[in-house]
Amino acid sequence: MEETGIPPQKRRHGYTEQEITRRLIEAIFEQRLPPGERITENQLADIFGVSRTVVRLSMSKLSEIGVFRKTPNLGYTIASPSRAEAKMMLDVRKMIEPSMVRSIAVTRSAEHLQSLLDHIATEEAARSAGDRSTLVRLTGEFHLKLAEISGNVYLVHIMTQLQVLTCLAILVHAESETGCPRDEHSSIVNAIAQGDGEKAAAEMAHHLSHISEELQINTLRPEPSLESALRWLGAAQ
Repeated sequence: MEETGIPPQKRRHGYTEQEITRRLIEAIFEQRLPPGERITENQLADIFGVSRTVVRLSMSKLSEIGVFRKTPNLGYTIASPSRAEAKMMLDVRKMIEPSMVRSIAVTRSAEHLQSLLDHIATEEAARSAGDRSTLVRLTGEFHLKLAEISGNVYLVHIMTQLQVLTCLAILVHAESETGCPRDEHSSIVNAIAQGDGEKAAAEMAHHLSHISEELQINTLRPEPSLESALRWLGAAQ
C-alpha cells in the first residue's frame, strides 16, 4: 500500500454514513482525491464494505454542498473549482472569518486556547517531519477548529463547505502545497491568546488575502492518483 504518513491499521467494514463522509473529507483535506475525476457508488461501497444505499446518503450530502457533482448513469465527479468559483469562496470567507476570530479572542476559554496551541504544535511537527499529507489536512482543519470553538453550529456547517471546496481549489490552482503560509496560523492564535480581537481579525484577513493570491497562480503540478486515493480510503482509521 502507498505510504501515507498514517500508521497502517487493520481494514474494517460496516462504516456508517457519517464515517464515510468524514473519511472523504479527510481525503480531500490531504489532497488525495483528484479534482475532476469520476468516482462511483460501487467503488466506495466495495472499499467501505457497505451497501450502495449507505454510500449514496453520504455522497448526496457532499453533493449538496458542491463537493461532488452527480451525472446520471456515470456516478459522481469530484469538484474542480474554477478561479472564479475560488474567488467567490474566498470573498465569503473574508466576510466571515475575521469576525469569527474577533469574537473568539474575547469569548475563548483556557481550554479553547490550549486546543489551538496544541493544533499549531501538531502542524509544526508534521512540517518538521516532512509529512506533507498530514500538514495539508491540519492546515485545513485549523479553520474548522476555530468555527467549532465559536460554538455556532451553523458557522461550522458553512465553514466545512467552504474549507473543503477551498482545498480542492488549492489543489487545482495554488502554487504552494498547502495554501496556508508558515506562521500565519500562529499569528492568529497569538492574537487570540492576547485577547486582541482586532489584531486577530487583521491577521485572519491578511491570511485569507494571501490564500487568494496563491489561487491566482497557474502552475502545473503533478496530479494525485484516483487509484491511490481509493486505496487510502480503504485503510481504516
